Amino acid sequence: MKSAQQRSRSDLVRIATEAMAERGLEPEFPASVQRQLSSLTGPGQDVDPKIRDLRALPWCSIDNDDSLDLDQLTACERLADGAVRIHVAVADVDALVKKGSAIDAHARFNTTSVYTSAKVFPMLPERLSTNLTSLNPGEDRLAVVSEMVVAVDGSFTPVGVHRALVHNKAKLAYDAVSAWIDGAGDLPDAARAVPGMEAQLRTQDEAAQRLRQRRHAQGSLELETFQPRALFDGERVVDIRQQVQNRARQLIEELMIATNTCTAQFLARGGGASLRRVVRSPERWQRIADVARKFGESLPKEPDSRALEAFLARRHQADPLRFPDLSLVIVKLMGSGEYVVEQPGGTPIGHFGLAVRDYTHSTAPNRRFPDLITLRMLKAILSETGAPYSLGELQVLAQHCTQQEDAAQKVERRMRKSEAALLLESHVGQSYDAIVTGHSMSDTWVRIFNPPAEGRLAAGVPELEVGQQIRVKLVSTDVERGFIDFVLVD
Repeated sequence: MKSAQQRSRSDLVRIATEAMAERGLEPEFPASVQRQLSSLTGPGQDVDPKIRDLRALPWCSIDNDDSLDLDQLTACERLADGAVRIHVAVADVDALVKKGSAIDAHARFNTTSVYTSAKVFPMLPERLSTNLTSLNPGEDRLAVVSEMVVAVDGSFTPVGVHRALVHNKAKLAYDAVSAWIDGAGDLPDAARAVPGMEAQLRTQDEAAQRLRQRRHAQGSLELETFQPRALFDGERVVDIRQQVQNRARQLIEELMIATNTCTAQFLARGGGASLRRVVRSPERWQRIADVARKFGESLPKEPDSRALEAFLARRHQADPLRFPDLSLVIVKLMGSGEYVVEQPGGTPIGHFGLAVRDYTHSTAPNRRFPDLITLRMLKAILSETGAPYSLGELQVLAQHCTQQEDAAQKVERRMRKSEAALLLESHVGQSYDAIVTGHSMSDTWVRIFNPPAEGRLAAGVPELEVGQQIRVKLVSTDVERGFIDFVLVD
């Protein structure tokens, strides 16, 4: 067994690889993928005369600081009536990754990239996802572009979907763009170098906030999830930080939600079946109402996303410290999202959490297989060719994608625990402020604030209330299993 000083990032990579295999995911690419990859000489090419040349638009990407798999670009123009025309370009991954190929078969099996702090397990080989099929700055790339007009009141109208050639003018990062929007930082150098990009970003932010306000008025839920990320200095874990929601993340989130709605509607108008991402109206609504009742509030007898969002907004304002834990309770009671096949004329299930009726995953084909499926279906409609997937295929894929995405999320949650255990194992004996987050038949669970981590309170403790603030001492960690144990400090 390694000592705390000997453990490193490589241990986390090994644990993640084992967790992938245990959950039925393939952590490595097979030889057939490597053979196909070696035959690719450059990015996708296509001489279809219907492909528009949109390279002159002021495209930019906004993503995490360390993101190299760039799936989408955005651009906009202000219209005379105060509305904003939005363009969202999504990488045409299908131009290189053809259905039935070895690379496609691996992507179809895993269905998603798996993100851990120590290593990313990409759905597509990195030579594709971070290079040949990524919308990298300074490169011409094929894309599928959605256009929509966002009105002053936040309503939006789909304009069209088409294939295009695009060119990323500026690769930007969430935190730097958000700091600039908030007046806490300078315009990033990559944006400053592009004439008109400052106005672009202001206008995109304005349109996104319009969309956001309208969605929340319609009942879209504002939740705060606990997803800390480990930070490394070489091989050592040196810190863990909770990802903070900010204006730049909201900008991209809103434009992508709108794009996914436009895409779903375009597919429906095309007359074929489509793969939708849904969160059903909660069957356990009464239990959600019971949670609200504990805070002295009442919810309607039937599921009502507007009433739930209003309750959550009040709780967030009243008690931001405990809001992540309340969010987790609500998420579990609502139930997880899933992929389903919907056909024209059927009643859409919709996405309860986002308060939208028509929704599909379409904006990240380098990272998610459902988005690649949707991309192929869009291209088939645009080229007036036969549907690339039969109804039976889609139904099998919907179930498989739901299953594999759930497995990937479990791996990511498992690794967050091991990352925290690795950081904390050299701090055994230290005391921390904590909050009680839950109970089971035999255990009590707590969350410490700095660093943000969750663990178990050793048995034999007095009865504690969920939400109660306490002081705890770290007594043991197990990096291999992701266990962190505390005891109550008197």
